[in-house]
Amino acid sequence: MSRLTRRVLPALAVTLLVSATVIGLATASHPRPGSEDNGLSPNQSATLWSRDSDAYTSESAYQQRYGTQRTALQQLADGTDITFTRPPATASTWTRHDFRDLPTSDPQTSIRPANADVEDGVFIADAHATIFAAQPSTRAHRSSDETTTYLAPDGTLRGFIDYRVRHPNTTGNTSANWTLTDHQISSITLQQDGETIARTANTQTPVLDYQLETARRTELTLTATIEVSVQKTVQPNGTQQAVGSTTRVETITVSDSLSASVYDLWAYPYYAQYPNGDAGVAIFQSRPWQGYTLTQDGNASARGVWRFYTARHTGWDTLITSTRDGETRTDSDAIPVSVHAYPSRIGPVADPVRTGPEIVETWGINRSSPASTLAENVHIDVVNGTYTTTYGVAVRAADVDRHALRVGGIVRGVNATIIQPQAGSTRHLRESNLTARVLSQNTSAATVRLELRDNRTGAPIDLSENQRGRPLASSPDGYISIGGRHVETNTSGVAVVTLDQPGVYTAQYHPASWLGANPAYVRDQASVRWHPLGTIRGWFQLAFEVGWQLVPFVVMFYAGQRLLRIFGLNRFQNP
Repeated sequence: MSRLTRRVLPALAVTLLVSATVIGLATASHPRPGSEDNGLSPNQSATLWSRDSDAYTSESAYQQRYGTQRTALQQLADGTDITFTRPPATASTWTRHDFRDLPTSDPQTSIRPANADVEDGVFIADAHATIFAAQPSTRAHRSSDETTTYLAPDGTLRGFIDYRVRHPNTTGNTSANWTLTDHQISSITLQQDGETIARTANTQTPVLDYQLETARRTELTLTATIEVSVQKTVQPNGTQQAVGSTTRVETITVSDSLSASVYDLWAYPYYAQYPNGDAGVAIFQSRPWQGYTLTQDGNASARGVWRFYTARHTGWDTLITSTRDGETRTDSDAIPVSVHAYPSRIGPVADPVRTGPEIVETWGINRSSPASTLAENVHIDVVNGTYTTTYGVAVRAADVDRHALRVGGIVRGVNATIIQPQAGSTRHLRESNLTARVLSQNTSAATVRLELRDNRTGAPIDLSENQRGRPLASSPDGYISIGGRHVETNTSGVAVVTLDQPGVYTAQYHPASWLGANPAYVRDQASVRWHPLGTIRGWFQLAFEVGWQLVPFVVMFYAGQRLLRIFGLNRFQNP
């Protein structure tokens, strides 16, 4: 039984975390780990296969079929897809070890994956050079019409090259004997946008380390030159004596390309100081990124919208073996696995959840859900509608170690280069003071006066149109919310609002982002109560309404009493 056949067999599993990174679950079927050395534990192997079918095998059926038990995580992975908060290393580890299982062939046989493009010459047939994997890398599902492969600037490309030698048919009164005298892969190069960045030769399975030039859009091309020398010996039919021989040399070039983006990060932090001593930090990066840590020990962190899963490259599920007699197909023993990034419904998260930093703002570009770009059988917590890319995340925390800030990317091992702001650029936030009181009220409405001032200086805080600050990345302007409405103060720091439903109202000041507001404030709130019974007129109105509603009952009672007397039925009453 080949390893791919075993891969389609489910393998269960459940351990809440495969390291600290496993966070989400969705239905999928996972391969049964083989006995081969793949560099991973059985639990780690079980998390790789988000693209496999969702068919759960019970533990009793599994034991009966394979004669072995599964771990808890293997059992979970049989019926769910497992996702990660950081790009896992398992995909690269598996791919590196599985690459060694690619089969070798003789000159009369060519082996290729089903997705390979082949070239034919006169003597060379079924030649191909196919990229097995370029890692570290991540395939980002960004929107319904956009996916991008991001490559780490330093990485490794693995390829597979093969061909077979064929002899042409001869006709006429002479026969020809063809002898293969030499064959080789004389040159293997890796190019970035036409520039050679790595080279080797004479191997069917090249491993090329590369360093990429920064580029938003780039193309890696694996190119192989194959040379074959054959000798032709001619002799007339019916004789044993050769009349001559010639040597023929054929060269053919094959290639495969990968379109990607070189993933390099430059993060720009902004700092603030809250009145109570808390620290504020906002980090902006114009590419998708994973999140950042705030302390040296990494215990406090903030993450954006991106989560990760791993899945196999289905183009390598089947290998095609070509000979002069035709082609045969077999399950592949070598399957590359890739990391995929997607926007999660969970959204931005700060750790620890209750005692850690508070995410106060995120911003980015609104994009459509990339759910349609996911492969079949991938069931994860991808966003359903539009989402914000969280290019920027601002947090408030009790402690921020600026020298320990680490910004992680969506490609494994790639962290951002942090561009620190100039000394003294920390924004000191001010306290605000919001008050609310009822100016007037009647039985149907109340007029409430809101006043917003600087808590230290007493100066009014103007939220009107001409005073609005527009912070970085178009963050919302400041406003006051009350009763489901947004209101703005005038130049005197006052706003008047009418409420038509009785109850207790909380007015909340939502300040503009400190990234762009000057001066910048922290939020404040005030409560106000309104009810018609809060006035004497309201009590009179209530008494009138109750009396008016009771009139029919009083009339009916009086009429009943009169009828009892008329018909002499009042004798049933107590004397």
